[in-house]
Amino acid sequence: MATPGSEPDSRIKPAVFIGSSVCIIAITIWAMVAPDSASDAIATLVGWISDGLGWYYFLAATLFLVFVIYIAGSRHGKTRLGPEESRPDFSLFAWGSMLFAAGIGIDLMFFSVAEPVAQYLNPPAGPGQTVDAARQAVVWTLFHYGITGWAMYALMGMALAYFVYRHNLPLSVRSVLYPVFGERVNGPIGHAVDIAAVLGTIFGIATSLGIGVVQLNYGLNFQFGIPQGTPAQVGLILVAVAIVTASAVAGIDKGLRRMSELNVVMAVALMVFILITGSTVFLLNGIVLNVGDYVSRFPGMTLNTFAFARPTEWLNSWTLFFWAWWVAWAPFVGLFLARISRGRTIRQFVLATLIVPFLFILIWISIFGNSALAVVRDGNAEFGQAAVDEPQEAFYALLSEHPWVPLSAAVATLTGLLFYVTSADSGALVMANLSSRLRTAGTDGAPWLRVFWAAVTGALTLAMLLVGGVPTLQNATIIMGLPFSFVMFLVMLGIYRALRQESIREDSFRTSLAASLSGRTAEGRGLPLPWRQRLARAMSYPGRRAAAGFLDRVCRPAMEEVAEELRARGAQATVHDGDSGVTGIPYLSLTVELGGQDRFEYQVWPVEAPTPAFPLRAQRPSDRYYRLEVHLTWGSQRYNLMGYSQDQVIGDILDQYERHLDFLRINHSQPEAASGQALDAPEAPEPAEPAEPAT
Repeated sequence: MATPGSEPDSRIKPAVFIGSSVCIIAITIWAMVAPDSASDAIATLVGWISDGLGWYYFLAATLFLVFVIYIAGSRHGKTRLGPEESRPDFSLFAWGSMLFAAGIGIDLMFFSVAEPVAQYLNPPAGPGQTVDAARQAVVWTLFHYGITGWAMYALMGMALAYFVYRHNLPLSVRSVLYPVFGERVNGPIGHAVDIAAVLGTIFGIATSLGIGVVQLNYGLNFQFGIPQGTPAQVGLILVAVAIVTASAVAGIDKGLRRMSELNVVMAVALMVFILITGSTVFLLNGIVLNVGDYVSRFPGMTLNTFAFARPTEWLNSWTLFFWAWWVAWAPFVGLFLARISRGRTIRQFVLATLIVPFLFILIWISIFGNSALAVVRDGNAEFGQAAVDEPQEAFYALLSEHPWVPLSAAVATLTGLLFYVTSADSGALVMANLSSRLRTAGTDGAPWLRVFWAAVTGALTLAMLLVGGVPTLQNATIIMGLPFSFVMFLVMLGIYRALRQESIREDSFRTSLAASLSGRTAEGRGLPLPWRQRLARAMSYPGRRAAAGFLDRVCRPAMEEVAEELRARGAQATVHDGDSGVTGIPYLSLTVELGGQDRFEYQVWPVEAPTPAFPLRAQRPSDRYYRLEVHLTWGSQRYNLMGYSQDQVIGDILDQYERHLDFLRINHSQPEAASGQALDAPEAPEPAEPAEPAT
């Protein structure tokens, strides 16, 4: 919360908020007022995309997967998503559990039974209702929920975490594109990117909510006789909006997190129930068989565009829809994964994101899918036809084939409801964040904005259901996912350039004069510190006044002296200060122009930190002290200048300046160096954003 007189934790991005909300509201009104016109337009666009760009979706999904695996396996894989000294905020078990929770939802309940049956009866190629069709049916379902989609999440999560935690840039999709577009990300290009992220996210979430509404409506009818139709679906949408409102206003996020953990437990219980009460040996054999089939058939499936015999309707309903859906959800889930993964290496992040959630998905789909196929192959044609024609009924129909139906159906309905409301709440939160300028990576959009996006998402979901139900939502997702898929290629280029520059910088530091000098310095920088001075610094925890005084007495004169000498030698050097967000202490910045994107910037930023519990004198838990940390153009260097002399600060500036010049020499001698945008902070920090360096 912002204190009186301070800047708020978040502010609206007017262009992004107005542009995306006007677009969504216009589509919603159009769909409600003229559903036939909307349905025809959506069908026409989907037909054009399927016929003309179907190959693109297959190629793009494959390239995303290849790219994240390449980055994880290369030297960049050891790069931390945060400063080098940072370590994970969560234990391996807790982190894996959250990745696991991110991999399941009510749509998985919907498709884990309906899709294998549909693929078995109506496969994209070859005859249906054969043994090979049964094996291929589960593999297609695993393929659509498999590592290809999770690679899209890994790409966005890796990029967001890298730029936010390692380079202190704003938590925004546009930040990832700074190495590609430079300062232009602060203009129309950046607005367009963020709008594309919001539009893709809202349609992806609306599809999940639409599936959830239909599924839950049938579940309530199955248990309590509540009629299926618009009134019940409107009621379920209002429930989701009410939950988001309560979460935003009353602050029950912690309770929702506990509910999220509870629905994971109940989902596992349902899976174990089907395994035990069904044909256990057959299902265990099926899991092993499905793993082998998925591994062996994956290379051929991933680029299978069906060029010679194109099942257009099948592609629109399945593979093209799923790839667009994954793309649409990539900013949403990527942001969540980024926020829980600070301190992990890129290699750890990518491998865990690809493997941990998919292991659960594989077991879930194998158990439920093979159970459904066994029912159909045992002669229950009515069950199979219902799964194809009314997929929302398939999950409950499968439960009816097992004992204790009232109990299992109640658990399934409650699990689906929890998945539904938590998806609505987290989706509204992410869209609020995407359309806001956040003070820090740990702050969120305003509560009213979360309620607004929840209401707009609910209205859009209802409009699409009125136009044509779940198939219309699927088609709309194919359309809206397309623009953001182009953005994801730019994300690939942006993080590749940033990682490549970081590697070049590391190589240049190892060979630079500054690197050889720094071996004899305190903290590896500046001039040597006498041992008594080092001890005094180590035991000092200065207050606000001491930090402000040191900044004016030592740092400012040192930076101005260096700037004056640089100007005398013909360089364009300036020193300025600005609002750091720490009351009473500005930040200082020395900038040297070296030809556009190659400028050198040395900044001193005040950082407020809790006083450690281990000093010799007792400290109150609320005690704070202040550090003056050095920031360069690629982020905080995490070392403190407090206690340095003026000459030592000058020495540190020159060390970093020499390193920068050596980096430019090596970088500009590399192939393609001229085409890369130097990684710099994308915008001067707004007031009250102390974690973001000015540029």
